[in-house]
Amino acid sequence: MNTGPLGKIARYKPARLLATCPDRPGIVGAIATFLSSYQANILSAGQHSTDPRDGTFFMRVEFDLANPADRAAFQADFAERVGLPLRMTWRFSYGDRQRLAILVSKLDHCLVDLLWRQRRGELEMEIPFIASNHPDLAEDAAFFGIPYHHLPITPETKPQQEAELNRLLEEYEADGAILARYMQVLSPGFVARWPSKIINIHHSFLPAFMGANPYRAAFERGVKLVGATAHYVTDDLDQGPIIEQDIARVSHRETVDDLVRMGRDIERQVLARAVRAHLEDRILVQGNKTVVF
Repeated sequence: MNTGPLGKIARYKPARLLATCPDRPGIVGAIATFLSSYQANILSAGQHSTDPRDGTFFMRVEFDLANPADRAAFQADFAERVGLPLRMTWRFSYGDRQRLAILVSKLDHCLVDLLWRQRRGELEMEIPFIASNHPDLAEDAAFFGIPYHHLPITPETKPQQEAELNRLLEEYEADGAILARYMQVLSPGFVARWPSKIINIHHSFLPAFMGANPYRAAFERGVKLVGATAHYVTDDLDQGPIIEQDIARVSHRETVDDLVRMGRDIERQVLARAVRAHLEDRILVQGNKTVVF
């Protein structure tokens, strides 16, 4: 029996195709015909169109490639027969575990939750390293056996700190990063190197109460709901494409501390769901919105 970490049965990992193109008749048929020519068995398929007559078509397909071909040749053939004729943007994945670094500041609730879920096999990814602008969480990283890099930052040293962070991402061959309450604003130049590859958790139901202290702002406004938002990082602070959100009801009885406690529970769950969707190739980005299958 094939087993993985902690003796759990290893999961079968199908190949996946994510595709976006102008909508028109025959797209599904073209993809299915191509995969059939390689004796691939389609295991699941989801599709969405913004407008059947003049819109954008999105599709996610999971398939079993019975006779695994050379990946480069397989993809080149797809480009010639399907992708280019349909003016498609597409991406294949083959079940390889992504390597996502974690960036964090002082708060540990999202970090420890991700580490626990990864160790239990709930998030099938590698965590090559953890980086922080504070030394506080080094012991947590050591407990899980993950390298920890303390990268202090000031307004004057921000370019050098980000250059070192980018060097680490490249050295560890990371596929992207998770901001697990990393309380620093990444520069446009840094973000541009990792498009749709940096996931942030914001402790607010965006676009409401953006900024550093949303629970205090929510309390003063007398809200009846608090929430959290996971999104891809872009140049616009806290305004990137939203992946996942959730809320909890509150009343006049809750204090600011109560809102913070409730909010952190939501943050953990929302971030984990967003990371899982990213790892399972279930997200397609269109402008500042997402299609999540």
